Amino acid sequence: MTDYQFLNKVNFPSDIKKLSIEELKILSGEVRRELINVVSETGGHLGAGLGVVELTIALHHIFDTPNDKLIWDVGHQTYPHKILTGRKDRIKTLRKGNGLSGFTKRAESEYDPFGAAHSSTSISSALGIAIANKLSKKSNNVIAVIGDGAISAGMAYEAMNNAGTSKTKMIVVLNDNDMSIAKPVGAMKTYLAKLLSGKMYLGLRETLRFIISYFSKGFSIKAGKAEGLLRSAVTGDTLFNSLGFYYIGPINGHDLDALLPILKNAKNSKHEGPIMIHIKTEKGKGYSFAEKAEDKFHGVTKFNVKTGIQEKPKSIAPSYTKIFANTLIKHAEKDSKIIGITAAMPSGTGLDLFGKRFPNRMFDVGIAEQHAVTFAAGLATEGYKPFAAIYSTFLQRAYDQVVHDVAIQNLPVRFAIDRAGLVGADGPTHAGSFDITYLSTLPNFVVMAASDESELVKMINTAATIDDRPSAFRYPRGAGVGVELPSIEEKLEIGKGRIIQEGNKLAIINFGARLTECINASINLKKRGINITLADARFVKPLDENLIWQLATNHEAIITIEEGSIGGFGSHVSKLLSEKNLLDKGLKFRSMILPDIFIDQDKPEKMYKLAGLDSQSIEEKVIDLLDSNIVLQNQSKK
Repeated sequence: MTDYQFLNKVNFPSDIKKLSIEELKILSGEVRRELINVVSETGGHLGAGLGVVELTIALHHIFDTPNDKLIWDVGHQTYPHKILTGRKDRIKTLRKGNGLSGFTKRAESEYDPFGAAHSSTSISSALGIAIANKLSKKSNNVIAVIGDGAISAGMAYEAMNNAGTSKTKMIVVLNDNDMSIAKPVGAMKTYLAKLLSGKMYLGLRETLRFIISYFSKGFSIKAGKAEGLLRSAVTGDTLFNSLGFYYIGPINGHDLDALLPILKNAKNSKHEGPIMIHIKTEKGKGYSFAEKAEDKFHGVTKFNVKTGIQEKPKSIAPSYTKIFANTLIKHAEKDSKIIGITAAMPSGTGLDLFGKRFPNRMFDVGIAEQHAVTFAAGLATEGYKPFAAIYSTFLQRAYDQVVHDVAIQNLPVRFAIDRAGLVGADGPTHAGSFDITYLSTLPNFVVMAASDESELVKMINTAATIDDRPSAFRYPRGAGVGVELPSIEEKLEIGKGRIIQEGNKLAIINFGARLTECINASINLKKRGINITLADARFVKPLDENLIWQLATNHEAIITIEEGSIGGFGSHVSKLLSEKNLLDKGLKFRSMILPDIFIDQDKPEKMYKLAGLDSQSIEEKVIDLLDSNIVLQNQSKK
């Protein structure tokens, strides 16, 4: 580690408490430098952490963590927190195999009382912990830190509504930095800006308190009423006050001279109920390249600290995300009814490109997946063709809306499901493991999975023409395999798969992006004298029953392969084979799926190897199944 004046001596928050305010300011600069150096080597989330350095130090200086519970929303801003809570020596293992998570994780540290990597959970979980403390007669403080983007989500409002009537003390720090992943959208952005326009309020109130401290207790009671008048006169009653919070702010979140006494007052307050401390910070603070960047260096690859230039992975093919965006743009140029919808992930889903071309037909609804789905359903009732581009793991947050508002009403909403399968450094919280199962169980749906970028284009083309029911197509993170792309006129016959190669004895039916691994396995198997049939299902719903029947009646064994959990493609195939009595006639069947565990972050190829979905695992499964068939045949002859 660099020869820091104070950071080298700080291993836990107890070490921070020994420092003066001036020393804490120096420590802030050292933490910021360390964070920049670390992320330049590991990649990950940078801008958010840079913006909360002073806040992190102030919280650990004032509160008695881990006895006091500090809960970070999302968790991508917690790298400084990790540096200061016993994980400094492992910080360069961030987002690597067997290393530190890029988010908060209960199993990693007692200083992470609640794990999070999706947004807007902090107030709910903090209230749960605060109520538990109250019931157990504990006096621990509970502090939730939530960003301005995350507080725009419905769950945050539900939690605030509940907290405001609970008469339970908890502290919520609203970190207002003008953006979450992308620029914040919606009325909350405007509302917070209006609060900032009343920033003189804090100074006047603190001045009033300073004056009345010299007077009697009786005057202080009257002064409390005066403070209420002052609050209304200068800023008006806030939304947070209306929800039952004692609102303080806005405060400069980089000014330790202001932060420390206010946090101390909040800690020592006897107020029965939630307290909202509104701080204003700058995402990317202290690193000029982050401050100037449009995304404030939210998520970065490895980069050169001196130049800010990121290392971009070289690829022979564009990413699936970009292919989706460009294909949708081509369709929208011909069809004015096509709409793009994202839930606060315009660049992540590629809809930023769509929005530049069609600014009036791209809607970023903020961190609100539930709203995004029902909003799309409303558009569909009026004859529009909404494409809701949402990560698989985030679509989970809107499952009831997918069922109730889309599937039951049979509305033609198109779901573009990005980040399907295992995603690498973001780990289990962002893995697209369950969408095949949770969508293919729904009546009326068409559910597709792209095996390569050419197939993705055909599926987008197909979805654009499905006007009588909802549809979904899933595709992985990262670059394609380098195949030629078809025109937007080339569509798929709904519910029809394809044969890739023909063999004998055993057939593999692939669903999704494991096709390349299947092909590699078949090449190696052929060297061993085993020629397999390989099919690409394309659809899990409707299922290509004719293709499966053909493969089942002409082969001794079938293996299905998918990047999803139990209950997906393999389960549907198994049900069909059972109903047709094919399993009773000696057909051997195996389903290769994601295992029943959450797989920690690592390089995707290592994660798939652990999951048993790499080419070697496929080879081994084929050999094992064929060998078992030979054994069974020999036993029957005896």
